[in-house]
Amino acid sequence: MNFAKSLMLGGAALLVATAGAQAADLPLKAKAVEYVKVCSLYGAGFYYVPGTDTCIKLGGYIRAEYAFNAAGMTETPSWNGAAGQGNRLSNNTIYRSRADLNIDTRTATEYGVVRTYFESVFTWTSGAPVAGGDTPGVYFAFVQFAGFTFGKAVSQFSTPWNGGPGNITSNLLGGDDTSTGINQVSYTAEFGNGVSASISLEDQSSYRWAQGVSNVINATGGTAASWLQGAGNGTSYTAGTNVPDIVGKIRVDQAWGLFQVSAAAHQVRASYYNPALETSGHPSDKWGFAVLAALSLKNLPTGRGDSINLDATYADGATRYVIGGTSPNAFAMYSDSGFGAYQSVGFASAPDAVFAGANNVTGTGLSTVKSWGIRGAFNHNWNPNWATSIFGAYSSVDFGGTGGALYNAALAAVVPGFGTTYTGNPNFNIAQIGVRTAWTPVKNLTFSGEVMWMRLDQNYSGVTAAAISPTATKPTARYEFKDQDTVVGAVRVQRTF
Repeated sequence: MNFAKSLMLGGAALLVATAGAQAADLPLKAKAVEYVKVCSLYGAGFYYVPGTDTCIKLGGYIRAEYAFNAAGMTETPSWNGAAGQGNRLSNNTIYRSRADLNIDTRTATEYGVVRTYFESVFTWTSGAPVAGGDTPGVYFAFVQFAGFTFGKAVSQFSTPWNGGPGNITSNLLGGDDTSTGINQVSYTAEFGNGVSASISLEDQSSYRWAQGVSNVINATGGTAASWLQGAGNGTSYTAGTNVPDIVGKIRVDQAWGLFQVSAAAHQVRASYYNPALETSGHPSDKWGFAVLAALSLKNLPTGRGDSINLDATYADGATRYVIGGTSPNAFAMYSDSGFGAYQSVGFASAPDAVFAGANNVTGTGLSTVKSWGIRGAFNHNWNPNWATSIFGAYSSVDFGGTGGALYNAALAAVVPGFGTTYTGNPNFNIAQIGVRTAWTPVKNLTFSGEVMWMRLDQNYSGVTAAAISPTATKPTARYEFKDQDTVVGAVRVQRTF
C-alpha cells in the first residue's frame, strides 16, 4: 500500500515537472510595440523613425500635363527652334507625366534642428523636342544645421514663389527662378519677429548660365543663320567658373505678407578670342550684379486666402537673374509679312556681355548687358474649390552704346542692308500676360487650366537688302524684321500626397 502511494506521488511530481519544462519552452506573448509614433514637433505628417529620435515625413505628387502651341514643357512659348519657325517639324502638342517623391528628416540636437531634405522626380515627356523620353532628376538634396545650408536648394536670391507668383508655367520671365534647386553653401540668421538675413555662395553653372548658347557673345564671325537665331556667331565663348555667385538677402515674414531685398555679385568670364587657341588671349574678367525687391500681400479684402505677389529685378552683366528659370537666352520667331518679303522674323539675344576680336591685338574688352524685369500675380479664391490667378511680366534687355555697336557691326556683315533697308539695335522687350483657373474637387487633387500670351518687342525694322538663308527649313529669301506674338496654354492634373 505504501509502495503504491509512493508510486502515485512520484508520477504526479514527474507530470508537474514535465509540464513546467514544456511551458518554459513556449513563447511568451510579446508586449505591444508602437512601431509608428507621431512626431508633433515639426507639423503634420512627421513620424519617428523606429528606435531613433529622428522624425521623417514622406511626400510628393503625381502630375499629368498637356501643352498646346508650345515649344516644350512646362508651357514653353514658341519662341525659338522649330516651334518659333512655325514649320511642320515642331511638336505643338506635348504630353508630360511626372512622379515626385520627397523625404524630409529632422532631429533635435543641442545645436538646434538638423534637417535633411531630398526631392527627386521621374518624368516622361512626349513630343519635346522630338521624341521625348524618360528623365530622372534631383530637384533638392541638402543638409541644414545651425543656420547653414549645404547642397542643392532654392537660391537665397529667389522669392518664395520663384518664377510662379500665380502661374503654373516655368517660363514667366522678368526675374529669378531656381525652383528646382541650385548648389550652394549658405547661412541664414533668424532675428525674431519674422526677420531673417542670408548670405550664400552659389554655383553659376546650373541656372546662371544660358541653356544651349554662350553667356558671352563674340561679335566676330558667324552667319546669318546664327545671328538671326539670337545665338551670336554660333560658338560658345563662356569660360568655366572661377568664383561662385555671392548672394545676400534680407527678408521680413509677417501675417500681412512678405518683403524681401536680395543682391548678387556675378563674375563674367570669356574663354578666348579664338576658343580653340589659348594663345589668342581673352578679355579681362568683369563683375556683374543683380538686385531684387519683392512684396507679397495676404489677407486681402477681396477674399479669404487671396494674395498679391510682386517682384522687380535689375541686373548688369548678370542677365540670367532677369531672363531666368528654364527659359533660353536666344529667341527667334517667324510669322507672315506684309512688305513683299517671304516672312517676318523677330530675334533677340540675352547674354551677360559682348566683345569682339580674334586675338589680343584686335580684341576688345567685355561690354556688359543691362536688363530689368517686373512680374506679379493676383490670386483670388472664389470658394474652397475654385481659384483664379491673373499674372504677367515685363522684361527689358539693353546692350548699351558699345555692346550695341559691336552687335550691329557683326549683324551687318552677314545680313546685308543695315542702315539702308533696315535699321535698329539689339535691345528688346518681352511682355507676358496670362490667366490660370484651378478646380480642387477634393483635398490635394487639383485640375488647372492656363493660357498665356507673349510678345517679343524687338528694335529692328525694315527688310533685308538681299536674299539670306536664316536656318533650318526657311528658304533663302528676303525677310522683314518685325515684332512677334504667340499664345501658349496648358492643362494640368495633380494629386499631392
